[in-house]
Order: sequence, then C-alpha cells, then structure tokens
Amino acid sequence: MNYPDSVQFLYALGNEIKTAKLGLERIRTVLDALGRPQDRLAIVHVAGTNGKGSTCAMIAAGLQAAGCRTGLFTSPHLMEPTERIRIGGQPISSAEFAAVFDRVHAVVERLMAEGAVDMHTTYFETVTAMALLAFADAAVGCVVLEVGLGGRLDATNVVMPELCAITPVDYDHEAFLGRSLEAIAGEKAGILKPGVPAIIARQRPEAGRVIEARAAELGIEVQRTIDSPVEELHMTARESRFRYRGLRLTCPLAGEHQVENACTAALVLTELEIRPQDIETGIAAAQWPGRLELVSRRPDVILDGAHNPAGARALAAYIDRFYANRRIHLVFGAMRDKAVDEIAGMLFPRAQRVIVTAPKQARALAPEALREMADHPNVEVAETLEGAMALLRGTPREDAIFITGSLFLVAEARAMLLPKE
Repeated sequence: MNYPDSVQFLYALGNEIKTAKLGLERIRTVLDALGRPQDRLAIVHVAGTNGKGSTCAMIAAGLQAAGCRTGLFTSPHLMEPTERIRIGGQPISSAEFAAVFDRVHAVVERLMAEGAVDMHTTYFETVTAMALLAFADAAVGCVVLEVGLGGRLDATNVVMPELCAITPVDYDHEAFLGRSLEAIAGEKAGILKPGVPAIIARQRPEAGRVIEARAAELGIEVQRTIDSPVEELHMTARESRFRYRGLRLTCPLAGEHQVENACTAALVLTELEIRPQDIETGIAAAQWPGRLELVSRRPDVILDGAHNPAGARALAAYIDRFYANRRIHLVFGAMRDKAVDEIAGMLFPRAQRVIVTAPKQARALAPEALREMADHPNVEVAETLEGAMALLRGTPREDAIFITGSLFLVAEARAMLLPKE
C-alpha cells in the first residue's frame, strides 16, 4: 500500500483507545513471525500517566547529544502517524512508514489465514510492531519506547529493556486500568522486570506504595527522583533552569511539572552512563509540541493537550504562576470518554471567557453539551475551531488565549496557526 492507504487501513481498525485489546499473545505471535526484532534492540521502556512523552523526548535528545543513533516511539501523534516512529530525531518518511506497514500487515494476514491469531492486530499493536521492525532494520543504538495504555498488558510490554522508568501516575483510562489509583499504578508497574533497573518519578502516595512494592517483590535496583533535591530553580513561562545531582539543567519545555520530567530523564541518562555535558546539552535541545506550546504572541496563543485531570492541574498551575494578571480566553474541546467535568472545573474558573468547541472527531463531545455542564458566567459556543478563532479576532494584545482539552483540538490549532514547514 502507499502511505495514504496504509494510514486509512490503520484508522479503519478503529480508535486505538476505544478498540484496545489488552494482552500480549497476539503481538508476541506477530513479532515472532517477524524474527523478534525487539531482541536486537537496547530499549528504555517508559510508563506513566502524564509526562511520559515529554520524558521520552528528553531521554532521546540526551542519547542523540551523546552521538547515539536513537529510535523514539511515542503516541498519540499530533499531525501525522509518521511522528510516532522517529529515528535520529526525525519521523520516518511516509514511504518508509508504508513499507514497514506492508511487511507487518502481510505477516498478520498470513497468521490470520493460518489461524495463529484470532484477529488483525489493533491500530496500536500494528504500529508497535512497525516501530520495533523499523528500529531493528535501522540498527539504532538505543530505543526509547513509550507505553501506550497502562503497562502490564500494553503491546510494548513484549520487550526486555535495559532500563525502565515510570513517570507520575494519575487517573486516566479508568475503564481499562481500574477505578483506583492503586489499580492504575499496578498496571503501570507491570513493565518492571527482574534484573532490570528502574527510575521512579515522584508519585502520589497511593501509587508510590504499589510501585515500590512491585519493585521490592522483583528485587530490582530502584532510583527515585525525590532522593535528590532540585536546587537553584529558576522558572519562566518558557523554560526552567536548575541544578540536579550535579547537573546544570535547562528544560525548554514549559511548566513546573516538566522539572520532574527532566529530573527523571536525567536519572535515566545517568544510569545509561551518558556524559554529564551530553545530558545537559540533550535535555536543553528537547522538543515536545502541543504541550504548553507558545505558537503566537501579542496576544499569546498557547496550545496544551490537557486531556485528563493531571494535565488540567498542570495547566491550571501554569496559568496561576505565569498568567494570573492577564485576561484569559480559553478555547476548550474534549472527547466524550474523558473526565470533562473535573477538567473543566479546574480550567474554566481561571478564564474570563470560555469558548467551547469540538475537534473534528467522531468521539468529540458536542459544544452544546459542554455549555450545559459549564459553570461559568461567560461561555460561548463555536461548532468548530475555525469558528472559535473567528470569535477571538480583535483579542487585546495583552490578553492570552489557551487552546486545550484535547490533543485532536491542539493538532487542528497547530495546523491552522503554524506556518507549513
């Protein structure tokens, strides 16, 4: 298939969250038939609720600064599925994506015909197999592999990594992972393996106890970000600078929560024996679009995929810290399966004006439904992001516009507001 056909086939498999089939038997069978590409890779496996993508980006940037040709697998994508599979800091080409899709798809079709698998691999299982195969073919020096959903039964958990990391655990995808923080943490801790060291970010107590108990049960070496202090912290609305374990770190990703992610990445890179200067250079060069991303000035327009309560707390803290004295215009759209009441309850009170809208997705919550649940004196409805931006024409230059609530909405905003590369 060509690239558009391969992407269309993947989308036809269904939404990767809604149609998720947690379990490892199918992906193992497919990877065995592909020659077990994961066994040819040195892997850092990263789970967590929020921050795992940012942390992965910083780890990969540190490895690249050290001269290591690095594979990076993350999800979801913002603009194109090729973003999920990066080699040497760049997404694979559309031709490479289509070619590796064809190889995986052909194997899956054969296994289905033989009765070796019960169904076609899901969207996420297929792209996971594609990434591992692409990285093995490219003989990358190290792979940074982000968990998709949970950990224990996530398709990425077929690997035997060199190192595991768990970023902060919070509520998200409860229908799949459990209704309690302890249950969710248990799923995330499922990536821990005997003999594989782990880096653990600062956790809420309920989650931390579960992760620590699993690590103790396995008898593995654990390093925790909280075991060393962050010193000389200086933050602006665009970056943070601080000292951590003798490193002078500049984190170019905005928000106080990114300090913890940078510390986690620094611990991972130190454990991998990356030189301090390369850790510092790499983290300072990391990029992770769509998360507190400033895309325009005067007025400031900031995009943030705050699609769960933890993300909303981070965005609320950012607004309180850096935009408390500015008039805030909030453009908000969300998916139906998200904790919209809780997210809106944190974000809407911080805005003087709220425009509810919907990304162009079948699972999007209707703007009218958002307005009904909004406890705010100044709520407007726009059926589309284009309509929301039309309402914002003439916004005073000293104000600030935040577009948030869904990564799909953020992706639309990036396509609309940023110049084509």
